[in-house]
Amino acid sequence: MITLILGGEKSGKSATALEYLQQSPAPHAFVGTAVAQDMEMRRRINAHRKNRPPHIPVRESDVDLARVLRDEASQGGTILVDSLDFWLFSCIQKKQEHARKSDLLELLDSGLPIDLIMVSLEVGLGPLQAAAQSRAFVRSLGLLNQEVAALAQEVLLVVAGQTMRLKGGS
Repeated sequence: MITLILGGEKSGKSATALEYLQQSPAPHAFVGTAVAQDMEMRRRINAHRKNRPPHIPVRESDVDLARVLRDEASQGGTILVDSLDFWLFSCIQKKQEHARKSDLLELLDSGLPIDLIMVSLEVGLGPLQAAAQSRAFVRSLGLLNQEVAALAQEVLLVVAGQTMRLKGGS
């Protein structure tokens, strides 16, 4: 089962995803996609680490998300991926967006033998970006979110710490 959790910056999406993980079948694993390129990002990553229970193993994927998911899926249980936006940004930076995106979507469509919780930033609700590069990223992430949502059995939107069900569940 795939659950996609969307939300804006500081919406509570990661906390919601962690709650879902703890209520899902064990064993649990966390796959982080962010790369600390500056001090502010290091602080954010460290804050997220402090909020996770220490017994949950952590893997970092950078652009190799599909490979890491294949490897981790052999353990069974539930994997939390936080987050698709950082992963996509890394893929774009390394000029591997289309190949990596295709690999991930193919893997998700093939059906993994685990529960998968994926977090992503919902950027389409904000104003039109002034810079062409920012507009291109927003379009690319919006399309990725749509493609993952189409494959997911459950899609949630988190706003101000409140969760709204967009697809699936009860």
